[in-house]
Amino acid sequence: MLEIKNLHARVAEDGTEILRGVNLTVQPGEVAAIMGPNGSGKSTLSYILAGREDYEVTEGDILYNGESILELDPAERAASGIFLAFQYPLEIPGVATMTFLRTALNAQRKARGESELTTPEFMRAVKEAAGHLQIDTNMLKRPLNVGFSGGEKKRAEILQMSLFEPKLCIMDETDSGLDIDALRIVSEGVNALRSPERAFLVITHYQRLLEHIVPDTVHVLYKGRVITTGGKELALQLEEQGYAQIIDEAA
Repeated sequence: MLEIKNLHARVAEDGTEILRGVNLTVQPGEVAAIMGPNGSGKSTLSYILAGREDYEVTEGDILYNGESILELDPAERAASGIFLAFQYPLEIPGVATMTFLRTALNAQRKARGESELTTPEFMRAVKEAAGHLQIDTNMLKRPLNVGFSGGEKKRAEILQMSLFEPKLCIMDETDSGLDIDALRIVSEGVNALRSPERAFLVITHYQRLLEHIVPDTVHVLYKGRVITTGGKELALQLEEQGYAQIIDEAA
């Protein structure tokens, strides 16, 4: 589903190189975890996959279902089924969460050649998805993410994921700012979306998230490239020993 080939990228404004030859493949149905020390390029990789314009690719390619997406803008990537859950979801004052959800969902459906949902259909879909994530419907009447707790922001993003039904879900440190209960609720929402047709790229610092969302593969990113890959046991090893040994072995 996703194939990253020798990807080099830099910050557009000042030319600072962040990614230095990333190679990574994610198959349909796979949950792939990306781990690594601060400054390794994990969040940058997620932004580039989503099409953020702050970065420019200088070498390599990103293939999604066999087709390069480098020339697609963020809206086109989203319409194709790529979804990014942010580490720090943006607040949008003046836009009710429910309004945002309906506008975004129907825009995606239109881009896929599907009919827009009627108001009753939309309300049923939101009510069902919100119930699974223990979201109070009163929260959905508030401006998007404004005044939300960390857990509410992350649950709102998983609600979006549930409604939009993307094929490639990129999760940038979703566990950031979550207490134990919120982490469990968010993880259950993600696990409910796992399917043979949907892949996840889960970026995290800590093993604790991967205890709830068990990965099929774990990749360690360091200084802009993947230095080792393993199974879920690799995350346990990193939790116990840190990154120093793996970095030394890759040197």
